[in-house]
Amino acid sequence: MADKTILVAGTWDTKDDELGYLVQVIRAQGGDVLTMDVSVLGDPSRPAHVSKHEVAEAGGASIAEAIAAGDENQAMQIMARGAAAKALALWRAGRIDGVIVLGGTMGTDLALDLCAALPVGVPKYVVSTVAFSPLLPPDRLAADIQMILWAGGLYGLNSVCKASLSQAAGAVLGAARAVELPKRDRPLIGMTSFGKTVLRYMVTLKPALEARGFEVAVFHATGMGGRAFESLAGEGAFAAVMDFAPQEVANHLFGGLSAGADRMTNAGRAGIPQLVAPGCYDLVDFVGWQDTPPKLAGRPTHAHNRLLTSAVLEAGERRQVARALCAKLAEATAPVAFLLPEQGCNEWDRAGAPLSDPEGLRAFVDEIARACPANVALHRLDAHINDTAFTDAALAIFDGWIATGVVARPA
Repeated sequence: MADKTILVAGTWDTKDDELGYLVQVIRAQGGDVLTMDVSVLGDPSRPAHVSKHEVAEAGGASIAEAIAAGDENQAMQIMARGAAAKALALWRAGRIDGVIVLGGTMGTDLALDLCAALPVGVPKYVVSTVAFSPLLPPDRLAADIQMILWAGGLYGLNSVCKASLSQAAGAVLGAARAVELPKRDRPLIGMTSFGKTVLRYMVTLKPALEARGFEVAVFHATGMGGRAFESLAGEGAFAAVMDFAPQEVANHLFGGLSAGADRMTNAGRAGIPQLVAPGCYDLVDFVGWQDTPPKLAGRPTHAHNRLLTSAVLEAGERRQVARALCAKLAEATAPVAFLLPEQGCNEWDRAGAPLSDPEGLRAFVDEIARACPANVALHRLDAHINDTAFTDAALAIFDGWIATGVVARPA
């Protein structure tokens, strides 16, 4: 008897052989399959478990309307909406344990929406002719999406593409069998940070919060980490957040490694209490092996490694970041505390350190004080973000929230 069921989705009218091969491999390994057809014009050689008509209806239209649109992009967006809705419904009903989607650019476009609709922890694999391509914007990638290049498989089966297809089929079934889905036995704190060379508060805060009965997940705020953080915040997965490295907001403003336009918004929309600090607000990260973006040329930089370089923002740009942070927090529907360390916000900007800019720091601090919205409690600290005084202040505010019921006390 099959132990796990995998949703196999794609355009069965044009990729019948390839999708059928995925089904064959999954079943040969003892798994079960549900098939979803996202075709528009043609039909599969055998009926899919979820027909294209069901998919289109879930996307708010019909196949006839998709065809009548006369535009393949519009038609596939209908199917993408429907595929995402149907996949999520199947997951919530306990009918699938993972998903694999196959496609070229059309199928991959749809696959990104389908995978983004599923919660973190659900195995989600995409076999694509454009895997790892710059065509794929980070803000459309599900936090834990897996991809493999569909090499040599644009049209028809062959031994080259079977290597990719069989790996993907085995990987998604293996992941469905092995995955330990996120538990909800302890309230979860979401924290953002970078490595200990630049931000250190997590070393103190994580064990202190765990001693209070919370689970702590620390997200590396370099684009995809922020996407994962925002995805879980949007699901309401956190009891509270400590968003102490919102640098991805500056990245989005100045062309760095963005986590999307909704960075630093989903916790507020979900009514999750937020402790916020501006860790690395003054830096914009970009791909180290590429040329410096024109917006960031001519200023100090720090090469963190061969992958990642950070450029230092000027005083006026730091004021712009301050206003952006405050505007996002103004929309929050739950308590927000903003900790503002006035001696610096990353290890490289301490007095005398290579990226120290006292004038820029003063400009940022002044702008935060001026623009801080009424719904945000501003705590100005005569300390650096990596000082003990910062973590002491964060824990004091958090303990006050527990005492007053803003954050529920762990059972």
